[in-house]
Amino acid sequence: MTIPFLDLKAATAELRPELDAAHARVADSGWFLLGRELEAFESDYAASVGAAHCIGVANGLEALQLVLIARGIGAGDEVIVPSNGYIATWLAVTHVGATPIPCEPDPRTYNLDPARLAALVTPRTKAILPIHLYGQCADMTAINTFAAQHGLFVLEDAAQAHGGRCHGRASGALGHAAGISFYPTKNLGALADAGAITTSDGVLAARLRSLRNYGSRERYHHDEPGLNSRLDEFSAAFLAVKLRHLDAWNARRRTLAARYLTQLAGVGDLVLPFVPEWAEPVWHLFVVRTAHRTALREHLTAHGIATQIHYPIPPHRSGAYRNLGYTAADFPIAARLAEEVLSLPISPHHTAEQIDSVATAVRSFFGQR
Repeated sequence: MTIPFLDLKAATAELRPELDAAHARVADSGWFLLGRELEAFESDYAASVGAAHCIGVANGLEALQLVLIARGIGAGDEVIVPSNGYIATWLAVTHVGATPIPCEPDPRTYNLDPARLAALVTPRTKAILPIHLYGQCADMTAINTFAAQHGLFVLEDAAQAHGGRCHGRASGALGHAAGISFYPTKNLGALADAGAITTSDGVLAARLRSLRNYGSRERYHHDEPGLNSRLDEFSAAFLAVKLRHLDAWNARRRTLAARYLTQLAGVGDLVLPFVPEWAEPVWHLFVVRTAHRTALREHLTAHGIATQIHYPIPPHRSGAYRNLGYTAADFPIAARLAEEVLSLPISPHHTAEQIDSVATAVRSFFGQR
């Protein structure tokens, strides 16, 4: 059996009639930007997360960047970010001229550790930017409490947790605002790059709508230097189709994750995902840890099973941040995760039999049947 890491063709095939209808509707309308499809999707997505506003933008990086711009965060300011995760979160801070300040994760959840925030705050700190990594929300209750005590803005990177919850509240409505990616591999994925911002702050939302459109509220009138970062009508229409299926697809992911958790419990030195009692993850990724990652990955490849590493290089160790002068020793938890994490196949279009086969192959590597 050959088991792909992810099969986006299967996702499209399941929804083909609805996606074709959406494509035809937009093509026939002759209107491709800032139209009815975008307005409808923004309304539906805001309602789905419990936010008052959704602003569709071109991608997840610019979603984060635009919020920072709208908040006036820039040169001389500091934003606390996770020391692990994808580099886009850091880049958003860098692109507005601010400085990313790394915070180590909780080694159990891999999300930003609120207990470490106090040591990082300075008079220049303006915001906290946690990632809901792998589909599980960060401890936003603790983060928000700390932020309120210090007058800090909280911006969620909710790119990997569409539908995830913290204490019953949905990602995207857990901070002052959230930046969201609809990159094709996400739980709610477009058919191209796409993103959005959610917030319940009406003043912030109004400015963001202007900033995404060249700083313009009225055609040819530009109030400030904005960006060209608009979610197009085709992407909005496709996302509206997929949003209707998101809960069902997330439920499939939960079922498959439960099979992994049962079948891989106590296997070798394998560290399985930890889920706090207040968290409701949506399993964007199923990430295990082992000191034998390279050998395990080779073993799974030999059995026709594709895996990935999310992520092999912590942001502070990338060339983009060489100027900050960090070493691997500066953030040992992030460094260790980068050496040990391995993502196993999981998606709404994997079967129970495929997941069982992956689990069997993992157990065979550790000499357990």
